Amino acid sequence: MSRIEEDRNGHAPDWEGVRLHVVSGKGGTGKTTAAAALALGLAAEGRRTLLIEVEGRQGIAQLFEQEALPYEERRIAAAPGGGEVFALAIDPELALLDYLEMFYKLGRAGKALKKLGAIDFATTIAPGLRDVLLTGKACEAVRRKDKSGRRIYDAVVMDAPPTGRITRFLNVNTEVAGLARFGPIHNQAQAVMRVLRSPETAVHLVTLLEEMPVQETVDGFTELRAAGLPVGGVVVNMVRPGILDDSAVRAVENGSRQAVAKALSGAGLGGASRGAAAERLVTPLLEQAREHAERLVLERQERAELAELGLPTYELELLGEGVDLGGLYRLAGALRDQGMA
Repeated sequence: MSRIEEDRNGHAPDWEGVRLHVVSGKGGTGKTTAAAALALGLAAEGRRTLLIEVEGRQGIAQLFEQEALPYEERRIAAAPGGGEVFALAIDPELALLDYLEMFYKLGRAGKALKKLGAIDFATTIAPGLRDVLLTGKACEAVRRKDKSGRRIYDAVVMDAPPTGRITRFLNVNTEVAGLARFGPIHNQAQAVMRVLRSPETAVHLVTLLEEMPVQETVDGFTELRAAGLPVGGVVVNMVRPGILDDSAVRAVENGSRQAVAKALSGAGLGGASRGAAAERLVTPLLEQAREHAERLVLERQERAELAELGLPTYELELLGEGVDLGGLYRLAGALRDQGMA
């Protein structure tokens, strides 16, 4: 039975119990799109998800056709079955003010520091501090409860930094906890790492069926495992349909001009008057088919390399017209059908 059939028969999704989904991937693989689709999928059937952006690109706002997101949690979409998606674009400076207020009760003094430029100086001069604030804000959203003790969000999805720096980004609190041996900073760093290293977290890697993105996915997987961080699944994005079957690929590899000419004749391009036209079409058609066949062979090789990781793998189709809001819902449905959400 396929993963899709299992999900439609009522089986639990693959990541039951995971509350923080960290989505990373090489630049250009569409990790923001994958994160947004996952957030929509997880919000289905009356659930609430929070989609967090940490890189300041406002990519989430563009995907959901919204104005630039402020530093506040804002409802941006309804999901099938009555669910809701909220979004937050984390501003490191404002997150630091929150932190100072939470642990040191600075209040107006913190705002005065911002006016003096101290907050901007701190987050710029100490990149590690910036990452601590970003991961801390996400983990706080995961742990947050209402007055009745119920979690505010059923799941939090983070559109995280690229694969090349995801391990250091997530692991920065370990370094901070080691530097600050006691006090609120030490305690906060340890609390964040307890969430990030727990079964409540999964780091998903987005890739394309191309050599460089797949290699970066393999490298990211290796680094995450070595750091003791929980690796989730692989999302293969922008998958193009395979037009040729295996027999057609073999025919192309053999350069069967006769077979192509015969097929063209069968399509109405035969006969004495149209034979020359059919013949002129054979060469460019064979060339395009050969390129397509070569791509299929390369994609098979990349799929085999991803399979060696032993991770659940999901595929999102290439949307030829680009990803609009309707396309985003379509991709969310695909992730649900495959059991990821």
